[in-house]
Amino acid sequence: MHMNSLQVLGDILMRDQEIAEILTSIKTIALVGASDRKDRPSYEVMEYLIHQGYQVIPVSPKLAGQQLFGQLVYGQLSDIPYPIDMVDVFRNAEAAVGVAQEAAAIKAKVLWLQKGVISEEAQRIALDAGLKCVMDKCPKQEIPALGLEK
Repeated sequence: MHMNSLQVLGDILMRDQEIAEILTSIKTIALVGASDRKDRPSYEVMEYLIHQGYQVIPVSPKLAGQQLFGQLVYGQLSDIPYPIDMVDVFRNAEAAVGVAQEAAAIKAKVLWLQKGVISEEAQRIALDAGLKCVMDKCPKQEIPALGLEK
Protein backbone atom coordinates (compact mmCIF):
# COMPACT_ATOMS: atom_id res chain seq x y z
CA MET A 1 0.00 0.00 0.00
CA HIS A 2 2.74 2.47 1.00
CA MET A 3 4.64 1.79 -2.20
CA ASN A 4 1.57 2.60 -4.31
CA SER A 5 1.09 5.99 -2.66
CA LEU A 6 4.76 6.81 -3.34
CA GLN A 7 4.26 5.72 -6.95
CA VAL A 8 1.23 8.02 -7.29
CA LEU A 9 3.13 10.92 -5.73
CA GLY A 10 6.04 10.28 -8.11
CA ASP A 11 3.67 10.28 -11.08
CA ILE A 12 2.11 13.57 -9.92
CA LEU A 13 5.53 15.22 -9.46
CA MET A 14 6.68 13.95 -12.85
CA ARG A 15 3.49 15.28 -14.42
CA ASP A 16 4.00 18.70 -12.77
CA GLN A 17 7.58 18.74 -14.03
CA GLU A 18 6.43 17.85 -17.57
CA ILE A 19 3.73 20.54 -17.50
CA ALA A 20 6.20 23.14 -16.21
CA GLU A 21 8.59 22.14 -19.02
CA ILE A 22 5.82 22.54 -21.61
CA LEU A 23 4.72 25.93 -20.27
CA THR A 24 8.28 27.29 -20.15
CA SER A 25 9.31 26.01 -23.59
CA ILE A 26 6.34 27.12 -25.71
CA LYS A 27 5.87 30.60 -27.13
CA THR A 28 3.00 30.39 -29.62
CA ILE A 29 -0.44 29.08 -28.63
CA ALA A 30 -3.42 28.55 -30.93
CA LEU A 31 -6.54 28.84 -28.79
CA VAL A 32 -9.28 26.76 -30.44
CA GLY A 33 -12.77 27.78 -29.41
CA ALA A 34 -11.86 31.42 -28.81
CA SER A 35 -14.72 33.70 -27.80
CA ASP A 36 -15.21 37.46 -27.85
CA ARG A 37 -17.52 37.19 -24.82
CA LYS A 38 -15.87 38.36 -21.61
CA ASP A 39 -17.85 35.84 -19.51
CA ARG A 40 -16.42 32.83 -21.37
CA PRO A 41 -13.48 30.90 -19.88
CA SER A 42 -11.67 30.93 -23.25
CA TYR A 43 -11.72 34.76 -23.22
CA GLU A 44 -10.30 34.94 -19.68
CA VAL A 45 -7.62 32.34 -20.40
CA MET A 46 -6.57 34.04 -23.65
CA GLU A 47 -6.23 37.39 -21.86
CA TYR A 48 -4.23 35.74 -19.05
CA LEU A 49 -1.87 33.89 -21.43
CA ILE A 50 -1.19 37.11 -23.37
CA HIS A 51 -0.31 38.86 -20.07
CA GLN A 52 2.05 35.95 -19.33
CA GLY A 53 3.97 36.77 -22.53
CA TYR A 54 2.69 34.10 -24.90
CA GLN A 55 1.64 34.85 -28.45
CA VAL A 56 -1.95 33.60 -28.51
CA ILE A 57 -3.71 33.12 -31.82
CA PRO A 58 -7.50 32.80 -31.56
CA VAL A 59 -9.21 30.11 -33.67
CA SER A 60 -12.96 30.30 -34.23
CA PRO A 61 -14.86 29.76 -37.49
CA LYS A 62 -17.58 32.14 -36.22
CA LEU A 63 -15.12 35.01 -35.54
CA ALA A 64 -12.67 34.37 -38.42
CA GLY A 65 -11.28 37.59 -39.89
CA GLN A 66 -12.08 39.65 -36.79
CA GLN A 67 -9.60 40.84 -34.16
CA LEU A 68 -9.42 39.59 -30.59
CA PHE A 69 -6.87 41.16 -28.22
CA GLY A 70 -5.20 42.65 -31.29
CA GLN A 71 -4.77 39.22 -32.92
CA LEU A 72 -6.40 38.13 -36.16
CA VAL A 73 -8.88 35.29 -35.57
CA TYR A 74 -8.40 32.29 -37.87
CA GLY A 75 -11.18 29.89 -38.90
CA GLN A 76 -9.07 26.76 -38.43
CA LEU A 77 -5.56 25.73 -37.42
CA SER A 78 -4.42 25.11 -41.00
CA ASP A 79 -5.17 28.77 -41.85
CA ILE A 80 -2.48 30.05 -39.46
CA PRO A 81 0.54 30.92 -41.64
CA TYR A 82 3.29 30.23 -39.09
CA PRO A 83 4.34 27.44 -36.70
CA ILE A 84 2.30 26.79 -33.54
CA ASP A 85 3.86 25.32 -30.40
CA MET A 86 0.69 24.46 -28.49
CA VAL A 87 -2.97 24.01 -29.37
CA ASP A 88 -5.20 24.87 -26.38
CA VAL A 89 -8.64 23.31 -26.91
CA PHE A 90 -11.83 24.93 -25.60
CA ARG A 91 -14.16 22.50 -27.39
CA ASN A 92 -16.00 19.40 -26.24
CA ALA A 93 -14.42 15.93 -26.20
CA GLU A 94 -16.01 14.94 -29.53
CA ALA A 95 -14.66 18.02 -31.29
CA ALA A 96 -11.26 17.51 -29.64
CA VAL A 97 -10.64 14.47 -31.87
CA GLY A 98 -10.77 16.59 -35.02
CA VAL A 99 -8.68 19.31 -33.39
CA ALA A 100 -6.07 16.68 -32.44
CA GLN A 101 -5.91 15.58 -36.10
CA GLU A 102 -5.48 19.22 -37.19
CA ALA A 103 -2.82 19.81 -34.50
CA ALA A 104 -0.90 16.77 -35.76
CA ALA A 105 -1.27 17.95 -39.37
CA ILE A 106 0.22 21.39 -38.61
CA LYS A 107 3.00 19.74 -36.55
CA ALA A 108 2.22 21.47 -33.27
CA LYS A 109 4.32 20.29 -30.32
CA VAL A 110 1.58 20.11 -27.67
CA LEU A 111 -2.14 19.37 -27.58
CA TRP A 112 -3.69 20.83 -24.42
CA LEU A 113 -7.27 19.81 -23.62
CA GLN A 114 -8.91 22.22 -21.19
CA LYS A 115 -10.48 21.30 -17.88
CA GLY A 116 -13.44 19.02 -18.43
CA VAL A 117 -12.28 18.01 -21.92
CA ILE A 118 -11.34 14.34 -21.72
CA SER A 119 -10.76 12.38 -24.91
CA GLU A 120 -8.51 9.35 -24.95
CA GLU A 121 -8.90 9.22 -28.73
CA ALA A 122 -7.64 12.81 -29.12
CA GLN A 123 -4.79 11.99 -26.73
CA ARG A 124 -3.86 8.87 -28.73
CA ILE A 125 -3.89 10.84 -32.02
CA ALA A 126 -1.60 13.48 -30.49
CA LEU A 127 0.81 11.00 -28.92
CA ASP A 128 0.96 8.86 -32.08
CA ALA A 129 1.91 12.00 -34.04
CA GLY A 130 4.68 12.85 -31.56
CA LEU A 131 2.88 15.64 -29.72
CA LYS A 132 2.84 15.96 -25.96
CA CYS A 133 -0.68 15.91 -24.56
CA VAL A 134 -2.13 17.50 -21.44
CA MET A 135 -5.75 16.69 -20.65
CA ASP A 136 -8.34 18.08 -18.22
CA LYS A 137 -6.14 20.96 -17.01
CA CYS A 138 -6.09 24.74 -17.48
CA PRO A 139 -2.84 26.68 -18.10
CA LYS A 140 -4.34 29.65 -16.22
CA GLN A 141 -4.44 27.43 -13.10
CA GLU A 142 -1.21 25.49 -13.77
CA ILE A 143 1.04 28.55 -14.30
CA PRO A 144 0.53 30.04 -10.80
CA ALA A 145 0.32 26.58 -9.16
CA LEU A 146 3.75 25.71 -10.57
CA GLY A 147 5.26 29.10 -9.64
CA LEU A 148 5.70 30.16 -13.28
CA GLU A 149 3.71 33.41 -13.18
CA LYS A 150 5.43 36.45 -14.68
